Amino acid sequence: MQSTYDPDKRKLLSLVCHGSVFASTLVVGVSIPIIILMVSDDLIVKNNAKEAINFQITAWIWTIIVGILTFISFGLLGFVLIPIAFIAHWALAIWAIVFVLGHANQAVRYPFILHIL
Repeated sequence: MQSTYDPDKRKLLSLVCHGSVFASTLVVGVSIPIIILMVSDDLIVKNNAKEAINFQITAWIWTIIVGILTFISFGLLGFVLIPIAFIAHWALAIWAIVFVLGHANQAVRYPFILHIL
């Protein structure tokens, strides 16, 4: 049995998953794709939600590692470099949003992330 899905709904839910990076807190940012993963029955939306969760977890891990290493290497001056990580994080999220808007029938695959889910 083949189900058809509304492409606009698919785009919106996928966009919300990847746009949750811009949420104000860490818990809210990752809980949005988790909720969409549990509620949606669309395979593309589920794959986008998993990828958004994996991306955010990977970003947290890399931020902790880079933060510790820059603090050890450069002291407090190293924390000036952390905004560069946030800019890269946001740039990849914007890229994913643009990809979702152009390719509704394909899930996003972020480069260089851990695929935990």
